[in-house]
Amino acid sequence: MSKRYQLRYAAGIYWLLDMEQPGVPYHKPVPMNETGAHIWKMHEKGMNQKEIADRVSREHGVSGDDVEKDIQLFVAQLEKDGIVW
Repeated sequence: MSKRYQLRYAAGIYWLLDMEQPGVPYHKPVPMNETGAHIWKMHEKGMNQKEIADRVSREHGVSGDDVEKDIQLFVAQLEKDGIVW
């Protein structure tokens, strides 16, 4: 997996940075909450959306279907921000 995107924590916020951007146009870092950062970290470990949803579902005691839908929305937002999942 490419390390093009790196997650950093600064000023109380997680930020996803594009480490390969050319500079112009500048792509601003994408802010994330703790849940988004947790999902991103699992993705970095090679887990697919279903595996991530199953783990989050177990950790928080919520429906796997609901979590899967939320993860799909999360990925869609990343793609809208130009992040390649």
